[in-house]
Amino acid sequence: EVQLVESGGGLVQPGGSLRLSCAASGFTFSKYAMSWIRQAPGKGLEWVSAINPGGGVTYYADSVKGRFTISRDNAKNTVYLQMSSLRPEDTAVYYCAARAGGVGDSPSAYDYWGQGTQVTVSS
Repeated sequence: EVQLVESGGGLVQPGGSLRLSCAASGFTFSKYAMSWIRQAPGKGLEWVSAINPGGGVTYYADSVKGRFTISRDNAKNTVYLQMSSLRPEDTAVYYCAARAGGVGDSPSAYDYWGQGTQVTVSS
């Protein structure tokens, strides 16, 4: 059974930091590109960041570039999203998603999804 389990969300003040984790099981993690995708209240899905299967190539949406860092540990079947300089507009449910082969920047390109973790940026 494929599982993606996110953790690390919470309430943080503007300018603060959070680190999200996503633990994967049930598929060959090292052969899948991974992404973080978010959904703000009342809005659609927004692709945030992606990393290739080997971990050497990363991609970011313009809205988070320079503030967020994606990484992965294939030995631990885990992908991370380090978020810094958080803004109220970063408030959303954050999902990790897996795609066989190469990276995609559209939410519809992803095969497996986690249940999401809430990030709230507020003073």
